[in-house]
Amino acid sequence: MGVDLEHKHKKRNNRNEPRSQDAYARMLVKLYRFLSRRTDSAFNDTVLRRLCMSKTNRPVVSLSKLTRNLKNKDDSKIAVVVGTVTNDSRLLDVPKMSVCAVRFTESARARITKAGGEVLTFDQLAVRRPTGSNTVLIRGARDSREAIKHRGAPGVPSSHTKPLVRSKGRKFERARGRRASRGYKI
Repeated sequence: MGVDLEHKHKKRNNRNEPRSQDAYARMLVKLYRFLSRRTDSAFNDTVLRRLCMSKTNRPVVSLSKLTRNLKNKDDSKIAVVVGTVTNDSRLLDVPKMSVCAVRFTESARARITKAGGEVLTFDQLAVRRPTGSNTVLIRGARDSREAIKHRGAPGVPSSHTKPLVRSKGRKFERARGRRASRGYKI
């Protein structure tokens, strides 16, 4: 007799094609499927897997995060983002850098090119670095979405879950458990 394992919530596998019907996205998947098959590069496997991901699993990367990750790296390195690169107005000066991404916001693209850097697409990257050598693969923070801040049980001791409240005023979830003067404070 074998062991009866619980398979009810087990994740079977990753997506093997994008949900999008966008022709450019599908061509990129076709290209990186070829590269991952024909090269022994783990980089191509990773890029292919991320190209097929949903939009929430491909979070944006700001210019400030790019500059932070490329700070002490060589100038020949290319930053690779499987997602969108956005501008960060808090960043005063953008250094010269080469960035490859699925898409760029207009302001981010303008600031990179103005600094003397270059903006690449994934098909250009495939020609230049087919195995992903001398690149830095960067991804954004998934947990910074507003929806994720509400996951868990608010009001429970040592829980930092954000409660779903209509307003942030005096009358909204500010009584027992929130103030020592109203019974107790957690």
